[in-house]
Amino acid sequence: MQDNKELYADVIIDIVHEKVDRPFQYRIPHSMTGYLEIGTGVSVPFGKGNTLRKGYVTRISDRPEYDPAKLKTIHSMELGSITSEDRLVRLAAWMRRQYGGTMIQALKTVLAPQKAVKKLEEKTVFLRWSRAETQEYYAQCVRKGRSAQARLLKELLEMERLPYSLITAKLNVSAAVIKTLENQGIVKIETQAYYRNPVKLQGIMQPGKQLSQGQRNIVDEIMREYDQERHGTYLIHGITGSGKTEVYMELIGEVIRRGRQAIVLIPEIALTYQTVVRFYKRFGERVSVMNSALSAGERYDQCKRAKEGEIDVIIGPRSALFTPFPNLGLIVIDEEHEATYKSETTPKYHARETALEIARCAGASLVLGSATPSMEAYFRAQQGEYRLFQLTERLTGGTLPRVYIADLRQELKCGNRSIFSLKLQELMKDRLEKGEQIMLFLNRRGYAGFISCRECGHVMKCPHCDVSLSEHKGGRLVCHYCGYEQPAVNKCPSCGSKYISGFRAGTQQIEEKLLSMYPGVKVLRMDADTTKKKDSYEEILSAFANKEAQVLIGTQMIVKGHDFPNVTLVGVLAADMSLAVNDYRAAERTFQLLTQAAGRAGRGEKPGEVVIQTYQPDHYSVVHAAKQDYHSFYEEEILYREMLRYPPAAHMMAVQIFDKEEESGQQTAERLGGLVRALAEKEKPGDFTVIGPAPASIGRINDIFRFVFYVKCRKYDKLIETKEILEEEIQKMHVTVQFDFDPMHTF
Repeated sequence: MQDNKELYADVIIDIVHEKVDRPFQYRIPHSMTGYLEIGTGVSVPFGKGNTLRKGYVTRISDRPEYDPAKLKTIHSMELGSITSEDRLVRLAAWMRRQYGGTMIQALKTVLAPQKAVKKLEEKTVFLRWSRAETQEYYAQCVRKGRSAQARLLKELLEMERLPYSLITAKLNVSAAVIKTLENQGIVKIETQAYYRNPVKLQGIMQPGKQLSQGQRNIVDEIMREYDQERHGTYLIHGITGSGKTEVYMELIGEVIRRGRQAIVLIPEIALTYQTVVRFYKRFGERVSVMNSALSAGERYDQCKRAKEGEIDVIIGPRSALFTPFPNLGLIVIDEEHEATYKSETTPKYHARETALEIARCAGASLVLGSATPSMEAYFRAQQGEYRLFQLTERLTGGTLPRVYIADLRQELKCGNRSIFSLKLQELMKDRLEKGEQIMLFLNRRGYAGFISCRECGHVMKCPHCDVSLSEHKGGRLVCHYCGYEQPAVNKCPSCGSKYISGFRAGTQQIEEKLLSMYPGVKVLRMDADTTKKKDSYEEILSAFANKEAQVLIGTQMIVKGHDFPNVTLVGVLAADMSLAVNDYRAAERTFQLLTQAAGRAGRGEKPGEVVIQTYQPDHYSVVHAAKQDYHSFYEEEILYREMLRYPPAAHMMAVQIFDKEEESGQQTAERLGGLVRALAEKEKPGDFTVIGPAPASIGRINDIFRFVFYVKCRKYDKLIETKEILEEEIQKMHVTVQFDFDPMHTF
């Protein structure tokens, strides 16, 4: 741009979270042209009195949105080192470009909640006068009947310092009396702020465990490059139980010794408790957590503690990535293959790619770890973009569990109509007699299952969404998309038949069947319904770890990362249901689930066994998972991805259109799809592919019609350019459009 050309900047004032609603446009003075960039802190005149306020530049343009004569001019730029806020604003701009959405949406994603939260303060009252002076005044108070002052002074003569709350509550001395003594100079009130700490753990700190040679080699190699300021990205592919967490903790210890901080991402809130306990024993009170279960005050205080250097390690799901550490040195993403690392709300960022950008800006290293790496991470390791390390032995010296595949089709032929195969029944009986623990994994929720008529085939559907209603206990039919509820039915509304019922295969029913087979067995259930309360994850996991129950039944959250040495049997009930999903990641997701589930067994000294119950025993994802053979699975799956140009062999962008009117939604989808097809015609055949548009797999949710088309291209930057062209077109239309790059689910 020419120096003499007028430029304008969008500025967010103060970036207080509740005020991040819209930017204000300012004129950029010529003296700042070429120096001002997105994320730069500026001082601007604001409001009627033109009070100078701090703000951050979020966009630079040569087009004024208002009459240029009425626009105010930026007063000055902030010079000096880049603050954590500067970095986060720049990150928001990067996310907006990479993933779509507005700058405001990106800022609300990355900025810590800064809503006015009441500070916690501790007040202490102590004497300023000498003992002799105080005793003389105390005697005077007694003579003149100033009983409240006398009570306080008597206690202070004995203790010298007293908590303010104790004085007002226990001594029944009012704030006015304390203030009178303070004004006379007899006492002084000292106020000390303290932070809310969500980690309520006590115990003795323990040194790190002795690392195996394989673990030590990984730590030494990463830190050697770190000290050479080669901050790379590393993938640790370690079988379940191979000690990846010990490697993370050793790396974090090394980074802390170098005066820097670390972020540890875990996929689910459910994993936080076990992980925090291990880290707390190693690093003490320098560890904290960040997740959605914290109160607003707790979240605010953890950000303040991080900024002020009071903590060195933060642990949490993907939002913990935006902790404002001033000197970040390491990011660890455990179980990096998990779908929960991808945001389902705009901007639909992936924590792995976003962590790469944060590490690049902060001069930090990024470590990814998994027993079943994502296709994307392993593909990049094969391409040389990431450095790959392998851990192939279990630390206990034990072997991987023995896995049995139970063919449910054969079970039915043999007359077994139970939800438990004969092999699983045999092994469960054996474990219960030995006092060992069992985990039963089911990829379903509650009594979730569709209700249908066996006479005419009618399915009970939500009137607002194109999905079936699910049966829940208490005689309720519930829509899991919009929350619609209605009473259960005992007659078909279509033909009047009484043969209407649901396919009941939820965690509650598994529990009931188990109790009917083994009366008196102690069972814990962990699913979306039993973990609604705060701290419910920790309570269930602690109870199981303390052997208060012999069996833990649950959905996906029980198979991820937990370590229970007394678990010697894992039953996987119909986990291959995920293969039926119309999704290009179905085989990968099934392989990961089965491998992770199998990895929960035999993590202690006792050997483990696993029973995988399936209707597709010959599917390559089931066969390779039973052998825990990731490499063979990867080789088969990558051929399929290459052939059809799915991620990671190419990149894909889903363009999602939402409209209250079905016809106008379809017209918008066709118009935008046509625009992209015109762009595709300018490219080499096969380089740029458009699929659709078509109604989404669930065509309507909450009375909003949904349409989608997909764009596939080997170059990510080309998809970003396409998104930007579509964004310009969308500005002229009254429609909601979302972009999802390399989506985790087909839409």
